[in-house]
Amino acid sequence: MLGSVETRSVSPVFVGRAGELTVLGDALTRAATGSAGEPQALLIGGEAGVGKTRLVEELLTEACRRQAVVAVGGCVEIGADGLPFAPFSTALRALHRQLPKELAAAAAGQEDELARLLPELGEAPAAHIRHDEESTARLFELTARLLERVAADRTVVLVLEDMHWADASTRHLLAYLFRTLRRGRLVVIATYRSDDVHRRHPLRPFLAELDRMRTVQRVELTRFNRGEVHRQMAGILATEPEPALVDRVFERSDGNAFFVEELACSIVEDCLTGLSDSLRDILLVRVEALPEDAQRIARIVAEGGSTVEYGLLLAVARMGEDDLIEALRAAVGANILQATPDGDGYRFRHSLAREAVSDDLLPGERSRLNLRYAQALEANPSLVRDAERATRLASYWYQAHDPAKALPAVLSASVEARRRHAYAEQLSLLGRAMELWDTAPDEVRAALRPVDYAEAYPPCGCDPATTPLRFLDLMAEASVAGRLSGERERALKIAKRGQRLAEAEDDPLRTAWFTLQRSLLASALGRGDGWAELAEAQELVRGLPPSAVHAQVLAEAAGWGMVHDPGPGSLATAERAVQYARMVGEEDNELRARLILGSLMVDAGQIEAGLSEMYAVKERVVALGTASLVGRTHVNLPSVLEGIGRSRASVEVLTEGVELSRKYGLLDTEAWVLNNLAESYFSLGRWTDTAEVAGRAARIALSPKPRGFAAFKCAALALERGDAAKAAEYLQAAREHFGPHDPMPQSSIPMHTLALSIAAAQGRVLDARAEFERAATAGFPPGTQRYGWPLLRAAATLEADTRGLPAAEPGRAEALDRIRKAARSMATAVPVWMAHERWTRAELLRAGGEDTALDWAEAATAFEALERPYDLARVRHRWAEALLQSHRAQATDLLRQAAATARELGAQPLSEDIALLAQRARVSLTDEPSPPAPAALPPGSALGLTRREEDVLRLVAAGRSNRQIAEELFISPKTASVHVSNILAKLGVSGRGEAAALAHRLRLFPPPDVGGVAASA
Repeated sequence: MLGSVETRSVSPVFVGRAGELTVLGDALTRAATGSAGEPQALLIGGEAGVGKTRLVEELLTEACRRQAVVAVGGCVEIGADGLPFAPFSTALRALHRQLPKELAAAAAGQEDELARLLPELGEAPAAHIRHDEESTARLFELTARLLERVAADRTVVLVLEDMHWADASTRHLLAYLFRTLRRGRLVVIATYRSDDVHRRHPLRPFLAELDRMRTVQRVELTRFNRGEVHRQMAGILATEPEPALVDRVFERSDGNAFFVEELACSIVEDCLTGLSDSLRDILLVRVEALPEDAQRIARIVAEGGSTVEYGLLLAVARMGEDDLIEALRAAVGANILQATPDGDGYRFRHSLAREAVSDDLLPGERSRLNLRYAQALEANPSLVRDAERATRLASYWYQAHDPAKALPAVLSASVEARRRHAYAEQLSLLGRAMELWDTAPDEVRAALRPVDYAEAYPPCGCDPATTPLRFLDLMAEASVAGRLSGERERALKIAKRGQRLAEAEDDPLRTAWFTLQRSLLASALGRGDGWAELAEAQELVRGLPPSAVHAQVLAEAAGWGMVHDPGPGSLATAERAVQYARMVGEEDNELRARLILGSLMVDAGQIEAGLSEMYAVKERVVALGTASLVGRTHVNLPSVLEGIGRSRASVEVLTEGVELSRKYGLLDTEAWVLNNLAESYFSLGRWTDTAEVAGRAARIALSPKPRGFAAFKCAALALERGDAAKAAEYLQAAREHFGPHDPMPQSSIPMHTLALSIAAAQGRVLDARAEFERAATAGFPPGTQRYGWPLLRAAATLEADTRGLPAAEPGRAEALDRIRKAARSMATAVPVWMAHERWTRAELLRAGGEDTALDWAEAATAFEALERPYDLARVRHRWAEALLQSHRAQATDLLRQAAATARELGAQPLSEDIALLAQRARVSLTDEPSPPAPAALPPGSALGLTRREEDVLRLVAAGRSNRQIAEELFISPKTASVHVSNILAKLGVSGRGEAAALAHRLRLFPPPDVGGVAASA
């Protein structure tokens, strides 16, 4: 290796960039702000050679002056390939060298998982472990948490260079960090070449995503102007350059800092006059000025990748070590090559020079160099790091155009990529393997064995240890890799092709497996609910011997039924799924099927038995530590508990679920858990906690559906707190997240309920009624009563509140019949469903003016046995209203209890309704004695309305226009309009419809056959 070598072409003076350096320095300052720190994310772009690296070096110098810890990692290009997670592995390795104890403490408990990025932390899990859609997200969340912990007590600057070469996994991890880092004294900087990012470059959508993040600062570097070129040349030449020379260099370099350096160096070497205007030739001319051995080494390094280790270079160069060192000394002294920061290898000082030298290689020369790299690495694998070996060997053999060697190497690299959760790179490598398949010799293919399994897919042949790998096996692996990496379109094409090939071979088992993949992918892509493919897969495995595929098909079908069509058929499917999974020893599928079975048993009325099954699964999953099933158990079990009214038990499981989700880095699972927690908190009257956890779920959710449920929870809370407009915005967001192609009762019925309630609050009676009609038309399958009862109650309340409203009369009878019919078919097997049934029945009676205090007493008694304070307060409000005529003291107590609950929750509409009823009935909501009941009060007096405004409101409630009101009251239309405006302001509503709905809800102008509160009190 080389000692100190003098270099000359880098300017000792940092030129320009004052504004950009200020931005970076400010970010460094903000990162250390406050006790918890404020993470900073910056993206530095600019064309090749414009000075991105030099700018970052200046920042790092300042960071070190401030006692910050600096870690730099660069994206590695090997031929045309990127190395998975390369910049993160390099940067984490630098952190590990500087802070070994601190990094170990931050990674405590997750060393094996984080070893996928930094092998020094421990031994990564074996390749055969189960993979799922959250495997990558889990690794990403653990990485984010690691960085936050390391940066908790010190400023850490993490620099990732050359993102234009980044592999997909690196891009996804960086985007994840930019989205989710919330604490820690951390500065994350990424650089990229803007001129390389063409329209189809994979970095382009990544940059577009970052543009939408307000937390990411973009810094775009421009070329130097003439004055800056002049200062740069003066620094390099150590003398004042002639103006004509500055003009010439500025013209040729066009202000590009790197080319200014190259041209200045050429001036020193007195070879400027012979230079071509081609930038490529400008770069090559200095390489060609090197001694022949140094030129040869430059060509070898150019083809070896972004960085070449010294030992590997020595093996490939095939020259004496003394000669190699002299050649390297010449290349480094000329500033063509430079030693890597860890002193283990060499790289070009600028990637533009490497590209120019590589492009100048002859085709045969390029393949010969790759062949020598591959042979050297195969002969001595220790020449490169373990984490890089498989990928680099695969790339070298592939670029050497040797299919016999390349195919096994590519397959081995694909397994390594999967082990690191780099599924996008695994997919790319498998695509290359499928490309090489037909050109590889038969004897090579015959020697290949299945080395990694695609979930339940059975490798072709009876014994994988002795049966060769087949092309169909590759397609199975590729389809799973595509699904796990998010490349679902490509995965779907592969699955369709695999299905056709399996059908052509008359192989129903593998045909069923590929069909199952199509179901999962169609659902994920929003192309439907996936049932058609699931049904086809079930037919394909029917009659076949038990197998892992059979068990997985049945488990997926049962899971689909639990969400979309809970009932006897789905229950039977779940029972068979458990049976088949046990037969073939598939414990993961068995546990999942048992969880589904328990949920369906509860829906079928076998409540205790079903819960017992689900709790048993939870305990087993926690003991096993199976991350994917931890998520399912701690989402499904509490959902069932909440559905049967056991909210406190639900919160206990959900609290454990939050802890486990964070332990395993399951961010999307945590979002699902938090959504369920928000629902249980809402039921228990913990509305402040509801808002907090729903907000966090919305922030951290990675997929659309948990974001949809979070928006729904926020909508429900906004409505009950009196902001119908905000509730409507949240509801629209929820609908967009759920999409139109995969309707599920657990989301569609509650959204119908919420839409109905929002329309009712806004006075859109007919829209509200139409919402219920749409829901009723879709039907209420068995097992949906937890969602159906609140909808029926909301629809009945709508009809009761609008009784006597002329605009609501058309279709009213039909709507009431529809509600009664649906209620007759709805189960009431648990107390919470029975309570809703009694509430709905009381509202239906109120809709006909036939409700009594006894009806509301029964509903209240049912809710008093539950922990549903808001529901109980609403029922008590109606019970008090019915009691005012006969039992004034009891009614007063009920109103006070309801008012206290509404006030505590911040339920503004309910508080206002209670206050207005109390005012009209002359009831005090405090402990002060209530005044005597009035003989009669004007109906609008409690609202501050004048007699004339009451008359106008009565006609507005009857659906009259301003002109009709004017004619009936013998006033001008303009005066009528003024009265209406005053009424809207006093009622705090936005339109005539809301005013009419409020008047009817408060029974200000009851139908002739019904007495008002004022008259009866």
